[in-house]
Amino acid sequence: MERLNQLKNHIVSPKAQVTTQKDDDVVIVAAYRTAIGKGFKGSFKDTQSDELLQKFLVQFFNKVNIDPSLIEDVACGNVLNIGAGATEHRAACLAAGIPDTAGFLAINRQCSSSLTAVNDIANKIKVGQIKVGLALGSESMSRNYGPKLLGTISKSILLNEEGKKCGIPMGITNENISSNFQITRETQDEFAANSYIKAEKASSSGLFQNEILPIEVEIKLPQSEEDEEDEKPPQTKKVTVSKDEGPRSGVTPQSLSKIKPAFKKNGTTHAGNASQVSDGAAGVLLMRRDVAKDLGLPILGKYINFKCVGVPPEIMGVGPAYAIPAVLSAAGLSVDDIDIFEINEAFAGQALYSIHKVGIDINKVNPRGGAIALGHPLATTGARQVATLFRELEKGQIGVTSMCIGTGMGAAAIFVKE
Repeated sequence: MERLNQLKNHIVSPKAQVTTQKDDDVVIVAAYRTAIGKGFKGSFKDTQSDELLQKFLVQFFNKVNIDPSLIEDVACGNVLNIGAGATEHRAACLAAGIPDTAGFLAINRQCSSSLTAVNDIANKIKVGQIKVGLALGSESMSRNYGPKLLGTISKSILLNEEGKKCGIPMGITNENISSNFQITRETQDEFAANSYIKAEKASSSGLFQNEILPIEVEIKLPQSEEDEEDEKPPQTKKVTVSKDEGPRSGVTPQSLSKIKPAFKKNGTTHAGNASQVSDGAAGVLLMRRDVAKDLGLPILGKYINFKCVGVPPEIMGVGPAYAIPAVLSAAGLSVDDIDIFEINEAFAGQALYSIHKVGIDINKVNPRGGAIALGHPLATTGARQVATLFRELEKGQIGVTSMCIGTGMGAAAIFVKE
């Protein structure tokens, strides 16, 4: 019996294991973002993704006490630029002061791109390839959003029943979820209104100030028809952007109920209960714990694990419902062990399905609002969620970030606040 008690004392619970601190942990020492601009009409509408990224990085290094020459590799998520912005975003990093000795990787795993970038850097640190790395996301939907830039599927592939599913419009995939799993429009509108209420309250209370780095950009001013005909260059003005442009007050389920369905007659999905078209950039600086200690850098928390799983493309929004259990299982954790879930609100229907399928207390989900109210600059969302999550968690708490992914996937990651 004494021997059994000794063994029992040596057994560490999975939750205790993930919160235990070791020198070879992968830790986050900084996670910041720009404000999120409204697509096509917001403050970033005239700013290309590389310029947005460069301006963000300049402020990032002004904020974080680290020599950029210590960064050994950069992974940057982007969806809409040709080649995931490999050339222009590498150029932006160099222009911001990251030396050419650092590697650069452009990542496009659609809406999970910058979370995948976090995982890429974390894995390189885990296996000893690097000690310090930077995960980024930058997206200008204003400048690049459009069906042609998302790629076309060849006619021969479209003849295949499985292959052609990857071409289903995102809004229709949410309609499929809504009808297949009986998620009413009323329920979706209520969820969307709550997202606006939470985001507006957080924004007006200044809760996002610690994660947003203000940047200055130029906006083109409206032109007269005469000036446009004469092809005169538009006048510009400089503005400092420090506040999210998506949240607004007064949104209710009743006001949302008046909006027409966007994708099918009598559908449930519309502009008010889907994520906003947006622009923004974000970054997460990761390193080994012992390196952070040696540099005297404060530690926000540590990276635990990541999973990406596949789901049927025609209901791609269910991705979090399968990615979250997968990553929890890999870490030996349960849903109840998690204090906060940041789940991307691509659409209210898919978010609700995922929350209910996994059995998550909805009060733990997106306490400061989500993409319906804040906006969803595609590749930036994963890193943005990390920046937000670490401001929501208390010391010792565990958080999960997750999102669905176009063409049928879901991604999720676990972090611990310190």
